[in-house]
This record gives sequence, structure tokens and C-alpha cells, in this order.
Amino acid sequence: MWQEAFSKYTGEACDADNVTSQNVYDMRSLDGLRLHLDHVHIKNCLLRPYFEQRNQYPLVDSRELLPSFEVDLYEYKKLPGFSMVALERPLNFFQEIFQFDILHSPRLLDETTTEDACPLFESIVKANIETFESRLPKRSHKDFLSEYGNTDISAIENYDGILPHLLEIERAQVMAQDNTGKFYLAGVFGSFPSDLDTELKRFGIRIGKFKPGDNLLYEYNRLFVYTFLMELHGFPIVSERRTSSALFARRLHRMGEKFMVRVLGQSDRTITSLFSHPKAKHYPRVEKIALVQVSKDNKETIAELKKGGFFVDEKKRVVILKVKYRQHKFNPENVREDRALSVYEQQVIHPLTGECATHFNVIKDASSMTILLNDIVRGEYTGSIVYKRNELIEDTETHEKRLKFLFAWLSKHQRRIIGYSDEFYSGVVKVLDSYLLAPDNYEPFNDLTEIYQEVWSKYSYIQQARKLKVLEDLRERKYRGKKIGYLEMLQVMHEIMNELKFEIVNYFDKLVETALKIGDRVLNDAYLRRKYISCPEDELTPYGLDVRKYYGRMVVVLDEFRSIRKSRSLYEEGTSVSGLV
Repeated sequence: MWQEAFSKYTGEACDADNVTSQNVYDMRSLDGLRLHLDHVHIKNCLLRPYFEQRNQYPLVDSRELLPSFEVDLYEYKKLPGFSMVALERPLNFFQEIFQFDILHSPRLLDETTTEDACPLFESIVKANIETFESRLPKRSHKDFLSEYGNTDISAIENYDGILPHLLEIERAQVMAQDNTGKFYLAGVFGSFPSDLDTELKRFGIRIGKFKPGDNLLYEYNRLFVYTFLMELHGFPIVSERRTSSALFARRLHRMGEKFMVRVLGQSDRTITSLFSHPKAKHYPRVEKIALVQVSKDNKETIAELKKGGFFVDEKKRVVILKVKYRQHKFNPENVREDRALSVYEQQVIHPLTGECATHFNVIKDASSMTILLNDIVRGEYTGSIVYKRNELIEDTETHEKRLKFLFAWLSKHQRRIIGYSDEFYSGVVKVLDSYLLAPDNYEPFNDLTEIYQEVWSKYSYIQQARKLKVLEDLRERKYRGKKIGYLEMLQVMHEIMNELKFEIVNYFDKLVETALKIGDRVLNDAYLRRKYISCPEDELTPYGLDVRKYYGRMVVVLDEFRSIRKSRSLYEEGTSVSGLV
């Protein structure tokens, strides 16, 4: 099957960005090269190992493609892995900012700008072979020379054939344009610079999480900043290969290069591409491609995929899934401040024609998430998840495993639970309450107090953050999808703040700080103050008087929040505070 992959591709591009040329692949543009490499890498690096190790191949769980990304605990040594960079320009070897072994293209132009045979063709081909062979494991020399001993290995047309040998070479592949504008394999054994310390500290200072010389603040926020920075580029905190690829892409983007950095990890089994785009001003764009199993509960999608011939393995419901992401700037006032990345498009790729279907929802189906959560609490879920970045939970047979699974699942989907619809949220609450508050579970939970409290704390955070999300919308005078007036805004906001006041027994300083910022923004609204607060009372209409009344109530409830926060701060510092000690 894998040998036939994309054999019926006719040149129709999946993306509007990819302009088709008279050839099946446009090898003179970065978009055309990316499409060609998509097909070559899917065929050789995903489909081939899948069919050669069908019963052992570790399919990617669709959950793993949703931010925030999970740490990979296993490295699958038998699976391929690589990194590469493609630059949409000719190389300037001495001026390049990374190290690699250069390969030369024997294509030249004469004075009439027509292609002409290079007089040193054989010498260049031989030099390329020797360079390539010097980085190849010795066990592969004989096979490589017998297959490609007289071949121009730099030609893009030969890339598909030599890829199995390229995968045996450590470090990165390099592609660039020759002097005709066509891409070719320009180097091997590339080493991407990774100045992680400088990048991390610079980014942390820029978003206000670090201050020069403040060790305590650095220690407190370092993991958050590190995680956010990596997620912006499509990864969790990971191995050197993927970290250096992400930071190198970041550097190239900052330099204004037209580029693509691509990496396949042996841990994540996912082809990740970071590339420049005219509309991507702040960060390189991120895409991921993996072999994913469609949930058996997604029956309508399965039927449609089967009808269209999109399954790689129909029995196991395996598809080739490409996920495109949108980056988000850090916003300290957003209750979901840790959201660096979100999914904005999914493409299921046809294994033969290369057709891309964008109307399937494989990884973000809310109903499937609720069903999965229900399976977890009932002990019927048999998948795996990473608990606190260091423990793999592979089933939900015991209450301990269920609680650990719940904690990891809630951590993973925290942002989605906060932001999804009321219907979805009520379903999540119903399932969690039925398990965490069930009288029959009190006794086993007593023996698991620490883990139970962890789950309850995470659940409480989500409940409070959900209310803050409503407050964020109210600040813009939006409520349940419609525009509202100042009076209704203040009434609903006051009601929610009053509820929150009693919920912060489980105290989260960040949420309280955000609530205060939102409240202060509303109270300092220039129009609100001028129209209803600063003017004499006798000039107000009954509506205006009600607005002023609820404005005053908001002032009171915000003062109560400040008092609670101050008391909490004093308590944590060890000062005796009435009612807390």
C-alpha cells in the first residue's frame, strides 16, 4: 500500500497558498516544495513504517495534536526521525548562520540564460557522493554506492529514492534553490543553533514574566515561559532535535527569511513544519501531520471517510491528518493566558490522490470528549495519558488511576473546557460531579486524599476560570452571544462576582488578580463614568439611577476581593489575620 501512496495525485493543491504550475509539483516555490515533501515524507516516514510494523506501530492519539502538547515518555528507536531546513534562495555558504556539509548542484546557466550541461558534472556528482558517504553509517555504504554511485543525489527528483539513506544520517538535511531557481538537496549533517537560554530570558522579559536580576521571579515563572515559548512553535518541552528546530525557525523568521523547518521526532511520530508566510508577522506558521485513529464513536465521520476512500487502514480507522495551528500573543489579562496555540483547520489527506478534506472534525469533537470523560470516570477507558510529565497511566481500572487520568485530562483540556459552549460545559460538570461527589466513592477517596485534592483543585480552577471568561465577554458588553447595555452588564457582572467571592475558598491568586483587572476596567470605562457616575444625580433617568446603583455595588464587591487577596497574602507570609489563623 505505501508504495502506491499519492500515485494518483494530479497536481491539485490543498491550500490556496499553493499555486499549481504546469508540473505536478512546483519545485521553484517554497509552497510547491512543501507540498512535494509532504507527500514524500508521509509515504516514507509514516506510511512505510506503519505497513512494515502494522501491529506494533504506535498511532498518534488525536488528543496529542491538541495544544497544550504532552511530553513524550517513549522514544521509538525503530521509527524514522529527521530534521531539515529549506531556504527559498541560493546558499551563501560562509554567510549562513548554521553548520552543514555542502552538496553542489551541477546545473549551471550559460550567458544566454539557457540550461547547459556543466563541464564538471561528473566531478561534482562524485564529490557529493563522497560527502554523503562520509556521514552515512559504514554498514550502508555498499548499498548506497550500488544504488546511487553515479547519480546526482542533489537533484530534487532523486530525493524520494535517497530518503531512506538520508534518514540514517544524523542531524539535518538542507535544501535551497540553485541558480535556476529550482530546489535541490544542498547539504547534509546540518546543525541548527539553539541559544535556548538567551531566547527564553528575552521572551520572558518581553511578556513581563521575568525581571533582570530577579531570581525568585525567574524560578517561579521559568517553566510557564519555557512551556509557552515551545508551544508557540508546536512542541512541549522536548528533546534537542525538536527544540533546536523550533528556535532555529524562530531565528530565521526574525531575520525575514523565506524558509521551512521540518522535523519528525521518534517520540511524537509527527511531522511538524514551521515556515514563513506573508501573513505570519510575529511567528512562523505551524503544521503537523500524523497517522491518527478516528474515534469509534464518531460514526458519521467514519462513514463519510470510508465512502471517500480516505482510510489508510479501514479496519483500524487510520487516516493521514494534517492540523494547522494559529498562534496567540501572550495576554496577561486573558484567563486563558497560557494559550499559545489553537487549532484552526484540520485536513484529512487521501492516501492515493492527495485530496484534502477540511470538513471533518477528527480531533476537536466535543461529544467525543464528553463520552471519553464518561469512560474515564466509569473505569472503562483503556487509552494512556502522561500524569505530571513523568508517569504514564495506561488504563483506568482503579480509583487511583482514574483520578490521575482525570487530573491529566483536565490539565490537557483546561482551555477548551473554559472556552467551549455552555452545553458542553454542563455535560462535563455533570460527569465530574457524578464521580467526585458520589457517596459510594467517599471511602476510596479518603485513602487517596492527595490525588483527590489535586483533581478537585483543578476542577475548581476551571469552574472559576469559566466565570471569568464570562466576565471577559461582559467587559465588552457581550453576554450569551448578544450585545447588552451597561445596566445588564453591571447586574450580571455583580451577580457573578458575588458567586466567585464564595467560591474562592479554593484560592487562585491569578484568577483573583484577573477578576480585579476586569472589574477595574469596567469601573474606569470613560463613557460609563461620564454618562452615569460623574454627572449630578438629579440629571439621571431611572435607568441611569439603576446603573449608578449597580456601579456602587461593583465597587463594594471589588473592595471585598481586594481585602480577601490582601488577607491571603498576609496569611501566606505568616502574619496573623483575623478569621484565617
